[in-house]
Amino acid sequence: MATERLSMRKAREILRLKWVLGRTNRETARSLGISAGVVGETLRRVRDVGLDWAAVEGISDEELERRLYGPRSEKVRRKDLPDPVSMHTELRRPGVTLALLHLEYLEKHPDGYRYSAFCQHYRRWLKTSRLSMRQVHRAGEKAFVDYAGKKPHFVDPATGEVIDVELFVAVLGASNYTFAEATATQRTADFIKSHIHAFSYFGGVTSVVVPDQLKTGVSRPCRYEPELQRTYDEMARHYDTVVIPARPRKPRDKAKVEVAVQVVERWLLARIRNEEFFALDELNARLRELLDDLNARPMKTYGGKTRRELFEEIDRPALKPLPGEPYVLATWKTAKVNIDYHVEVDHHYYSVPHALIHEHVDVRLTDTTVEVFYKTRCVVAYPRSFDRGRHTTRSEHMPRAHQKHLEWTPSRILNWAETIGPATRALTAAILDSRPHPEMGYRSCLGILRLADHYDHQRLEAACSRALNAGARSYSHVARVLKTGLDRLPLVEAKPSQQPLFHLNVRGPAYYQ
Repeated sequence: MATERLSMRKAREILRLKWVLGRTNRETARSLGISAGVVGETLRRVRDVGLDWAAVEGISDEELERRLYGPRSEKVRRKDLPDPVSMHTELRRPGVTLALLHLEYLEKHPDGYRYSAFCQHYRRWLKTSRLSMRQVHRAGEKAFVDYAGKKPHFVDPATGEVIDVELFVAVLGASNYTFAEATATQRTADFIKSHIHAFSYFGGVTSVVVPDQLKTGVSRPCRYEPELQRTYDEMARHYDTVVIPARPRKPRDKAKVEVAVQVVERWLLARIRNEEFFALDELNARLRELLDDLNARPMKTYGGKTRRELFEEIDRPALKPLPGEPYVLATWKTAKVNIDYHVEVDHHYYSVPHALIHEHVDVRLTDTTVEVFYKTRCVVAYPRSFDRGRHTTRSEHMPRAHQKHLEWTPSRILNWAETIGPATRALTAAILDSRPHPEMGYRSCLGILRLADHYDHQRLEAACSRALNAGARSYSHVARVLKTGLDRLPLVEAKPSQQPLFHLNVRGPAYYQ
């Protein structure tokens, strides 16, 4: 049976979740937005070629892909299926678990299905038989997160406006220990920060985080194969956990947090209904007081124990430790490398190795850094700049002057400009001269030349003449002249006393011969 060719980023993540975090095939599939069959097939291929985690980390994506998806002629032998009816009956006996049943199954069928496939077969039968099993929450395993339907608010002291905000809730599965905080929005930045604050409040990290399939965390919602938003996925990696979104219209998947939301609305929001707050921080300070009180309240269902007591007894010892530093919020975007070997990020231009011209790259942004990735490998990192329209360039990224294999050269641009007219050629030459390196002017020159697709050559020539006369050296000036029709007005020559622009970097006409 043919298997889809996975990206190596997903293939590596499958191996990390299985081998490092010890997740099941089903959990791994739900976290990555793929089918459990793809997970099993990928693991089979890795085992067939004799790779382990250390070996996978030490080879390139290209080598890993070659080993996993080379020509194969082996046929998969159909194995003896376990009896789900017998399994369901035996599971009702005290002390009987799926793990025990699997061991007994392997005694009869040594070459039978592994544990994850064994369990998957049983759960598939449960679903078709319309049966279900009560969820058993293990210590330190799951944290459920969601937003409350009811919203708290505060009053803007300057305008008197009542501002509604969101209420984020997180609850631990085993102890019901609860965290809640108000945030301005449900957007990515606030959503991720709330997770960071929740982990800090718990003093550790659960093995699994279960959110609803909201757009902030899941970029492609799906009942069977949801795909995580990349920043959310990266945060989970930082905290060495895995995100498994709840299935749509499956309340049992997130029953724990739905109850927690109701409790928070009753014991936090209802208690502040007659109180006024004038800032989000002030509101959160009051919510924290009530939250601590909620976690200290006895619960009848648990023999009078409090959430905090259960947390200290059950969940805290099983939580994973927090990393040395909290996650630094990052956003991702995809960019195409321009012919000037720069990528644009918030109107600033950063250079990358010129061999990546025309390639698509991933850009990771934080408040202070910009990192450019090509095929999961970081090719360059910069301190982030907010100077609009400026370039940050490294000399080692530049091609050698007039390298013949480059698609664009100064002479090619000037020859194209000359087909429009002498003023256009003169302006493009002036733009190339005005930059520390000619390649930095390619983008502006090409923008001017492509204006010929929308305006006739005569108007473009007139606009370039006006730009030259004004000492302008940019595409935006020419585009503005054409858009406003200034090219149709008589040209007023510059005063004779005006001195031409000159500096040591001007190359002169001989440079382009």
